Parts: sequence; C-alpha cells; structure tokens
Amino acid sequence: MHTDTERCVRAVRSKDARFDGWFFTAVTTTGIYCRPSCPVVPPKAENMTFYPSAAACQQAGFRACKRCRPDTSPGSPEWNHRADLTARAMRLIADGVVDRAGVPGLAARLGYSTRQIERQLLAELGAGPLALARAQRAQTARLLIETTTLPMAQIAFAAGFASVRTFNDTVREVFALSPTDLRARAPRTGPGTTPGTLSLRLPFRAPLNPDNLFGHLAATAVPGVEEWLPHCLDGVGGAPTGAYRRTLRLPYGHGTVALAPRPDHIACRLSLSDPRDLTVAISRCRRLLDLDADPAAIDDQLRADPLLAPLVDKAPGRRVPRTVDEAEFAVRAVLGQQVSTAAARTHAARLVTAHGDPVDDPEGGLTHLFPTPEALAAADPGALAMPRTRRTTFTTLVRHLADGSLALGVDSDRADTRARLLALPGFGPWTADVIAMRALGDPDAFLPTDLGVRRAARDLGLPSTPAALTARAAAWRPWRAYAVQYLWATDSHPINFLPQ
Repeated sequence: MHTDTERCVRAVRSKDARFDGWFFTAVTTTGIYCRPSCPVVPPKAENMTFYPSAAACQQAGFRACKRCRPDTSPGSPEWNHRADLTARAMRLIADGVVDRAGVPGLAARLGYSTRQIERQLLAELGAGPLALARAQRAQTARLLIETTTLPMAQIAFAAGFASVRTFNDTVREVFALSPTDLRARAPRTGPGTTPGTLSLRLPFRAPLNPDNLFGHLAATAVPGVEEWLPHCLDGVGGAPTGAYRRTLRLPYGHGTVALAPRPDHIACRLSLSDPRDLTVAISRCRRLLDLDADPAAIDDQLRADPLLAPLVDKAPGRRVPRTVDEAEFAVRAVLGQQVSTAAARTHAARLVTAHGDPVDDPEGGLTHLFPTPEALAAADPGALAMPRTRRTTFTTLVRHLADGSLALGVDSDRADTRARLLALPGFGPWTADVIAMRALGDPDAFLPTDLGVRRAARDLGLPSTPAALTARAAAWRPWRAYAVQYLWATDSHPINFLPQ
C-alpha cells in the first residue's frame, strides 16, 4: 500500500487507525516516522514519505514518534494471510529465528539462499532480515525498559542485543532517547509486579468480537495447560475480570500468560522463566488471538453475500482462534476426531498428566506444559484410551512430528503441509483443514463437511451439501476461515460465548 501515495495521504489526514501497520509515514522536515493515526497535526503532503515497515524507516534514518509510538502498531495483516516467501520469512522473524539462528538459520528454514531472502525482503519491505530483526529487538527493549525494573545490561541481552553498547546505540537512534531517559518517561504503574511478570497491552484493528475467540479457547481448554480464571486481571475502572490463561513452551524456557479483552486492546500478563523469550511470547499470543487481522477487509467481502451479511452486521470483527504451538494443535485435532469437546479435553488432560513437563503456577490451576511430540512418540500405545484406528492415526502423527518428516510451523507451506497430512492414515479433509485453519493460519481454510457449518448453512438457506456449499463459498475467498466463524456463531455451543 505504501506505493499508493494519494491513498496514504488520505489515510494520514483522516487519522484512520485501520491502516496502522499497513504503512508508516516518515516526515522529511522533522526526521520522525509515525503511524497513520498519529494524533499530531498532519504534515504537508510534500513532506511525507511512506515506507512499508518500521525497519525501513529506521534504516532511512528516521526515529520513532514519541506521541503515536509507531513501533507498537499492530503487525501488517499481509504476513498472516499471505503464504509466499516474504510472508513466511516475516512470521519467522517475528518468532525470533534471526535472533537465535541468524540469517543463515532463517534461510535454512525457508529453503532459500540468504542472498535470495535478503533481495526479496529488501525489494518488498525496504529492509533486509537483519534490519527487521533489529527493529523488533528495539521494540522488545522498549517494553522491558518501560514495564520492568531489570538492569539495563540484562535488558540488552534479553532483547537479543549482542552487547550493551549496541543496545544503547540502537535505543538512542530509534527513539531519540537513552535507555535511562526512556525509563524515566514511562508512566508510573503503582506497586511493583512480581519479578519476571510483565503487564502489556496488545493492540489490534477494530472491531474485535471477543465472544467466539475467548469462548472457543475457554470451552476447549485442556486442564493443566489452559484455564479460564474469573477475576484474574483488572478491567475498566480497576474491576477484576476473567482471563484466559495457559502455559507456553518457549525457546529459552517456559512461561504462563493471561489474556483478557478490553475495548481497545488485549490485556496481557506474561510470566517468563527467561526474559529472552519476551518477543517470541508476544508474537505467539498475537497469533493465538489473530490480532493482526484486517477485520474491515474481511467483513466487507463476507458482507457482500446477502445471506451472510446479517451475521456480519450483528457481530462484526470475528477472529479465528489459533494456537501458540502448531504440533500441539495437530495432536489435539486428532484427539477430537468424532468425539465431543468434553471427551477431547479429557483425552488431552490424560496425556498432559502422563507426559507433560510440570510447572509451578501460584496464580491458578496451570500444572504442565503440553507434551512434546518426542515425549508422545515414546509413550506406550496400549495405554492410549482410544479406538484402534484413532490410536494408529495418533501414533503415526506424533512419530512424523518427532522425527521431522512432518514440520508444522509459521513457515510451513500450507498447500504442501495439507497434502502431507492427508497422506497420513486417519486424516480426512476435516482434520487437515482445521489444522490448516487454526495451526497454519490459513485464512481460506474451509470445513464444508463440519456438522456445525452444514447445520448453519441449512438454517440460513445456503447449500448444505459439501460440494454445493464449497461452490457457493468461492465468493468468500480468501476469507473462508472467517466465514466459518460466523456460521459456527449461529449455534448455542459454549465456544460462541465469552465466559463469565
């Protein structure tokens, strides 16, 4: 979008928050870059230059605006719904791969040379993978500076910087303030939080309907790994509200997170065993709640169907509940084949108790991390309380995940991975597509054989047979996964209601 100057200027002049993260405005007369919704008086059009990423602005010598904090904009929805090399690279960078393995590690994950990846990212985003990772490190550093009392040296290494000097230079260059000054400007938050705990606000593009999002996560929560805890976080006016909580398996350790919807953000409280995992934890929480989606574009397309329009108008902004761990979700999808939600939770809870890694949780009932594929592959198949055919499906899946012959991640090629899943015994279109939808993040995944989808289609006057419904749903592309959320919402199942 940043190449459409006229459209960008209109968005800046109208302070349209829907475009935050789509592009960034650099002001040549001040050397500052902003998000489109910056509250200051818009500069003259001839003084605006538009960039596709914060990293590109920083690389061009611009520093972040202190008013609108453009580095904290929602991520571009392009990197979630697209499946090409650039999008896959951006999802891996957000997951911290460059910080952990460097550009060669990024290239190895994607199957391209480092030169090809650098050329592609530079052409589309105006910055290479190192610059993009540097911009992310700067944002992580700012969060740690402003929300913790950690010493600056610890923050430097936790944010991924190789040295304190590089950390200091980057913070000054990006924010035009030293780390100490940045901390001094941060608002006081009252009593200190528990060591290792951070309270954050996760931004999103409005509207966001939390009902099916948190309802689905709470209704399908695996005991010990996930829970809905009433009166967990402070809400509007300081009143306690409920929150979805779960454990997180992270590159350097583990953590727990509490997430709760607010009118203009998601309240997030993270407790990490190692602060170096902050960037990855935030990225996975945003992915879990589909916070980088563009609801205006999605709903406009679905609203064009006269039979879907009333559902969209009634409760716009539905998101697709996703996952923080792709392999975990695939295992849970198999456990949920042809059984009720309650039975699937029971099966998963048994596996967690038997094979998950225990964790301490002073706040609630979280007891374990979900078992790794390696731990599940080593389990005795005879101890699995499920029919023989599903046991075969389960053991085949975890074996392929454990030995690496099936890779599920943010960088997965969606079409190829779906084909690999369908080749496994016991995997039909429903299982493969629900994994594509919620684990791989495919916005166009569709479930025409799903009972809830077919029942909703029939009640709305849509075709109810899978073939006819698929043909009708062609008009909903590339947002069919979101159409599924609107169809499911016609039912009275607990997944459609925000827990109280």
